[in-house]
Amino acid sequence: MAKSLIDRHPLQWMASPSRGLSALVHLVGLSSFLWSFKYMHENPNQANEAYGWHFQYLTVIGLSLSTLTFAVALLADVTSSRRLFLIKNILSICGAPLEVVISVLYWGLRLIDGSLVIPPDVFIPVHADISFHATPSVVMLIDLLLLSPPWTITALPALALSGTLAFSYWFWIEQCFSQNGWYPYPIFEALPTSGRIGLFTLSAIVMALSTITLKWLHGRVNGFGNPIKPQSRPGDIRRKDGL
Repeated sequence: MAKSLIDRHPLQWMASPSRGLSALVHLVGLSSFLWSFKYMHENPNQANEAYGWHFQYLTVIGLSLSTLTFAVALLADVTSSRRLFLIKNILSICGAPLEVVISVLYWGLRLIDGSLVIPPDVFIPVHADISFHATPSVVMLIDLLLLSPPWTITALPALALSGTLAFSYWFWIEQCFSQNGWYPYPIFEALPTSGRIGLFTLSAIVMALSTITLKWLHGRVNGFGNPIKPQSRPGDIRRKDGL
């Protein structure tokens, strides 16, 4: 049996880091992310020349984090580096729940009223829409559920992390608004300050719930109920790099 298969975490479904399927998943995901950045470059809008560039958009912040996560993951696959693999897993704790929240909020608001997230004068083709707002969450979930060890983060740290990210983004877009005079998403224009506070509070809660749900789902997919008291699979060597 290959060393990468023997050394994997006992509660990790597939071998990773690995130059096989793991590397293929990370290469495909990274290629999609880079295509999205290429699309932004070739289809400029008002954000290209604005303060904050496209990083005003939560979608692009999430996409950047996903790109970094998969770049590190692919390097770990190629080099068989456990250190890089650990860094990838740390990045995933932020990136995977964030991408899930982005997809849920974006598609949820689009079903309610597309003009809440897309300005009337902006057209996004279906393939680009999927690349920005669906593919990142899908491939991050594949990486988490099949190619990663279980998370050990609990509810309160998850809420603290999501709250920090949500309100940091709020302060950031207010800074961009003070320079540009417009918000990246129309829904921010439609809401008063108290409404935006409520929206970001709700987003923080949803992200925390997403983190705990993904942790639970990892356990169900990988055949164990309690990631704190794992049961080893036959032939596995126990590792201590779960997160």
